[in-house]
Amino acid sequence: MLISSAFAQDATGGAFGAATQTLLPFILIFVVFYFLVIRPQQQKQKDLRNLLGALKRGDRVVTRGGILGTVQRVREGSNEVEVEIAPNTRVTVLRDTIEDVLKPTAANDSKPPFKAS
Repeated sequence: MLISSAFAQDATGGAFGAATQTLLPFILIFVVFYFLVIRPQQQKQKDLRNLLGALKRGDRVVTRGGILGTVQRVREGSNEVEVEIAPNTRVTVLRDTIEDVLKPTAANDSKPPFKAS
């Protein structure tokens, strides 16, 4: 006949080889996705939990609503934090709504703005 006998043979080595060739790209995509997206996000959440757990009086914070304030009182055993957002204006916010704790920069650490010559 005109059909060669080599055409009937499987080049991948059987069912296991075909399954491996099919799944390998998906596995590689998941591994890359894990290291580029999932793991850094988990690290960021862990750091934020540590920051929120270490809140103390005098810390400058930013809420998710964009409000800047200074922590006046942390209620132990509760999820509430009292924050002063203006002189003599205090609000109680949930600890989970605090987005970041601002670190003060030393005078020597600040870089001058770009200067055109």
